[in-house]
Amino acid sequence: MAGRKRYSRKKKSSGAARFLLTVFLLGLVAAGAAAWLILTPFGPTTETFVEVEPGSSTTRIAGELETDGIVRSHYAFDLLRLWKRGTLRAGEYRFDHPASAIEVYARITRGDVFTRTVTIPEGSNLYDIGARIEQAGLGPRADFLAAARQTALVSDLDPQAASLEGYLFPDTYHLPRKATPTQICTAMVHRFRREAAEIGLRANFHKVVTMASLVERESAVDTERPLVASVFENRLAAGMPLMTDPAVIYGLELDGRWRGTIYQSDLARDTPYNTYLHKGLPPGPIANPGVRALRAALEPAKTDYLYFVAAGADPQGHSLFSHSLEEQNRNVAGYRSAVKKAGGR
Repeated sequence: MAGRKRYSRKKKSSGAARFLLTVFLLGLVAAGAAAWLILTPFGPTTETFVEVEPGSSTTRIAGELETDGIVRSHYAFDLLRLWKRGTLRAGEYRFDHPASAIEVYARITRGDVFTRTVTIPEGSNLYDIGARIEQAGLGPRADFLAAARQTALVSDLDPQAASLEGYLFPDTYHLPRKATPTQICTAMVHRFRREAAEIGLRANFHKVVTMASLVERESAVDTERPLVASVFENRLAAGMPLMTDPAVIYGLELDGRWRGTIYQSDLARDTPYNTYLHKGLPPGPIANPGVRALRAALEPAKTDYLYFVAAGADPQGHSLFSHSLEEQNRNVAGYRSAVKKAGGR
């Protein structure tokens, strides 16, 4: 009898051991499968975009990733979410090579969204920006120009604005591939508002931004911008026409008459932006100024200068300022001589 009991206990112990071994082996298989699903690269070899909509659940995101061939299994992605506890960020993601589920998860939690980069130089006008937007693959130039003529975005700043010219802040932007022209304009105006607030520009936006656009187009030398602004302010105070070529050119662009070079006949063509024929500031900004030009317009230097030969025309890259027409004529003659010696025309 005692022998039978010992045999029965041995049999039970053996059965328990086999069960534990089976569980252990199944655990190893499950862990291996999970590791394979999570760590082994998988996915497309060609460009594939996945849009994560705001407010999407983890289950929905995981399902879309599996459907689009980005991850092997949505279960693996769900498992990572339970383990990592990160926040999945909305946006469009670009996948162009096989990657592990853990890499895909990391990209979405850090918000590594796909964007197109476009750089807007200081002094660019609407037409320049529209061309760059088109070149960046963000939509037709014509669509951007149409959106930039909707002034609701700046009506509180400048009720006189005929377009968003002057308020599309020049900078480098990283924009979603599907950004609309209105969204692009909104981002640029938002940046303008932020920069304006930082330099204390809170009133007289129409005058200051228009003046800043002239300064931006006339000089690229930072130290000279306040001096250029002072010339314009002094001429306005004296009732003298500003006689600035960039404003004339802008008027020609608006009329579709700009030929790439300014001619004497252009200076005689009557447009609202012809500052040879019309005294005062032009009707509005002629370009989109950067922060240094805005600051110069807001705080021009205190001088009695009434004339200058623009830096862009000087072979040495410096503007020549003068108090009288006689002095200005000498500066112009000196500039022409310098150009001739440099091999210009």
